[in-house]
Amino acid sequence: QVQLAESGGGLVQAEGSLGLSCVTSGVDFSSSGMTWYRQPPGKQREWVAVITTGGVTKYADSVKGRFTISRDNAKNTVYLQMNSLKPEDTGVYYCNSGLWPNYWGQGTQVTVSS
Repeated sequence: QVQLAESGGGLVQAEGSLGLSCVTSGVDFSSSGMTWYRQPPGKQREWVAVITTGGVTKYADSVKGRFTISRDNAKNTVYLQMNSLKPEDTGVYYCNSGLWPNYWGQGTQVTVSS
């Protein structure tokens, strides 16, 4: 059974930092590219960052230089370190497996106040 569990969200002031985690099970994690998405209030879900099985990373232009995606295959976990946060980073953050793209967790809420 595929499960994705995001955590680490919260309320932070602009220019602050948060670190998100996504623990997976049933995914064959080491064989899966992993992606972070977010859904701002009233908007569609959007791609934020991706990490391949080989550790290659790519970021949306809006977060480049501020966010860092990483993975720990031994823990079946993908991370998103978010620095210099802006109010427009507010949203629910989700992780997703490239092997199981139709499976989503509950997400974790990030709220950045100005």
